[in-house]
Amino acid sequence: MIQRGIASFGLDSGHCPPWLFERMVKLGREMMYVLVAEYGPDEFITRIADPVWFQSLGTVLAFDWNASGLTTILTAALKEAIRGHEADFGIAIAGGKGKTSRKAPDEIVQWSEHLSLPAAKAERLVYNSKMSAKVDSALVQDGFQLYHHAFFFSRNGAWAVVQQGMNAEAGTARRYHWFSEDVNDLVSDPHSGISSSITLKTVLDMSAAKSDRSREISTELVHAGYATLMKDITLLRKYSTRLSQMAKIEIGGDGRPGRQLTLLNLETREFAYHPVVHEDFAKSKYLEKILSKVADARPENYEKFLATEGVGAKTVRALALVGEIIYGAAPSYEDPARYSFAHGGKDATPYPVDRRTYDHTIAMLGDAVRKTKLPLEDKRKALDRLRLA
Repeated sequence: MIQRGIASFGLDSGHCPPWLFERMVKLGREMMYVLVAEYGPDEFITRIADPVWFQSLGTVLAFDWNASGLTTILTAALKEAIRGHEADFGIAIAGGKGKTSRKAPDEIVQWSEHLSLPAAKAERLVYNSKMSAKVDSALVQDGFQLYHHAFFFSRNGAWAVVQQGMNAEAGTARRYHWFSEDVNDLVSDPHSGISSSITLKTVLDMSAAKSDRSREISTELVHAGYATLMKDITLLRKYSTRLSQMAKIEIGGDGRPGRQLTLLNLETREFAYHPVVHEDFAKSKYLEKILSKVADARPENYEKFLATEGVGAKTVRALALVGEIIYGAAPSYEDPARYSFAHGGKDATPYPVDRRTYDHTIAMLGDAVRKTKLPLEDKRKALDRLRLA
């Protein structure tokens, strides 16, 4: 009987026992051989980008189904499983946890050469790796600090990102999935899924489609020039402690002379809480330095703005709030997390059970386990874990 429910996904402490990691590597290698042989390397990349499938694979490989360490240990085990056999699998894995995550760009270049990818394609893969990390640290401002970044790619150029952030104060983790085929725009709804044990009431999500107008205004603000931009920043500083007041402001000297603007009244049900209330808009020389830099560069679009070195969460937030409070272009404040660390809840919380995905995942992985060359007892244990996932 399949058990369905919501998994709590807490932060782990300690290390994975060597005996368990060795078994995960062995079983992971066998599973990958079967999956790649049956479906091809690109389909394996597709599956890795699926939060449900990724979680299930970790469970089959015997790691705790509700622990944050599943992400880091599963990635490390798969990376070790294909070490020296990347060309045979047609797959490479770059990055990992902590300091290893920062090696991802160099490893992408290294394995791209090993898989005979053109230099231009390797360069694009590196760019996608860096931008995915920047989006989830600067555009999705949910309070989870990234500490794990893994980049999976095939010799055909399909790629997936699995990265994880921690909220030490809440004692929880959150995993972000990306898939190349789902990404039409790196800064607009790029995720194939975000897994979290909790959802938050207020998250500034500049990657949401609902934030399109906010991103446009942010780009326009940068194009208006540093002097004009700082006038708006000054207004924001001035009124950040008086958000319940309505005030008309005369804006001039920026190509919009004589335009009457009204500060947004945030004293409503929708804005019972607003991030700007606790924002420190005291003069920040570093923020002003970055704003000067991007105003001088005049990036042609929001993606290029974000890609600018030095642009981070505070810069993104400042422009988003100027656009919202002064020009009425409100970004999304909805938490983008769409998956719990299982397959949904029977009571539809946080979302209804996706039976089709759930059943397909079990069938696919179960078939792969049966086709491995593992001892019968190991197969039985793996299938039991999958049934109880």
